[in-house]
Amino acid sequence: MKLKGYFQPTPKRFRILGDSIAAASLFIASQNLDNPKLMIISGVVGAVGKFITNFFTDGKSNS
Repeated sequence: MKLKGYFQPTPKRFRILGDSIAAASLFIASQNLDNPKLMIISGVVGAVGKFITNFFTDGKSNS
């Protein structure tokens, strides 16, 4: 996990993990429309989770 790795291809398992985190957070937010704090927290967690998984690479960089 390196800062330069953000623009490198992300391994399939981390893409799946990031997409799952984002989907789960959207589902939680949509089920709690009467609780704005929980909606915001789940949205932020989903965005951060998706963002962080982009830093993982398979270690085969060209540089």
